[in-house]
Amino acid sequence: MSILNRILKEKNKVIVSQDDTITKIITCIFSDGHVLMVGVPGLAKTLIANTIAKMFNFEFRRIQFTPDLMPADIIGFDIIEEDIETGKKVIKFHKGPVFTNILLADEINRASPKTQSALLECMQEKKVTTFSKTFNLDNPFFVIATQNPLEQEGTYPLPEAQLDRFMMEITMDYPTYEEELKICSFSPDLSQIDQIISKEEFFEYKEKINTVFVSDKLIEYIVKIIRETRPQTTTIKEVKEFIEWGAGPRASQHLLKASKTFAFLNNQQVLLKEHIDTLVKDILKHRIILNYSAKIENISPNQIIDIIVQKVSKSI
Repeated sequence: MSILNRILKEKNKVIVSQDDTITKIITCIFSDGHVLMVGVPGLAKTLIANTIAKMFNFEFRRIQFTPDLMPADIIGFDIIEEDIETGKKVIKFHKGPVFTNILLADEINRASPKTQSALLECMQEKKVTTFSKTFNLDNPFFVIATQNPLEQEGTYPLPEAQLDRFMMEITMDYPTYEEELKICSFSPDLSQIDQIISKEEFFEYKEKINTVFVSDKLIEYIVKIIRETRPQTTTIKEVKEFIEWGAGPRASQHLLKASKTFAFLNNQQVLLKEHIDTLVKDILKHRIILNYSAKIENISPNQIIDIIVQKVSKSI
């Protein structure tokens, strides 16, 4: 049984359905990427993060983002203490909850831009710098941030440059009727979850993912898709008409890396076009900035991505 199937089987002890969401989160974890989850409250976002941490034997911390949350509440802070032996004043750093393996940043858009930036710098640099010194974060370090798509009052939307730090944006839907019936009679107990993979095995799997073969043709396919999202370089009428800014080079890197991981998790040693097509929307939709015309005509990023993939597919 593959590592992905083992994970999905184990999570069934506490989580109803959500296989697609968990598969994509696992893909990001093995790809050193962070995830932004968009969904209404009550869709088991915290339970999913906690369950994954337990299966991987990772430390898990959660921060509830609020307007009064300060950067020090995330990264930690320096305090001046008196050394018991010498009596001298020393600066000591108290680590914040960001020093963990999996950090759930709940409702990240409720905190001020200054506080958001403190976390997003950690996501990019994988370290924390204070007045006293620089501290490396735990390895691995992975952020699952959540947003409620319905509530806008009292929120601070993430700037486009910061959204680009997330490998994927995963939209969570309501459960089906049958799934909701099962949820009503389901009592999740995290103590039932067993460890599926050790940290040593985790890093071994990451090395194996690097060996997945990628043809030059598929690398060109990825780069062409990304370039077609940009009005300045596109040949597609709808992109010029509805997109203000397209995806940057980091999107190409993320799409290639995540697709290789997705292929490996599906027991493939060769990357296929279908692996790329499965993930392309989750990796691109938060990186495409629509213009005013698109908003008037109710055009979504996913619609534009469908057009791009269809056009580029004909050229390979």
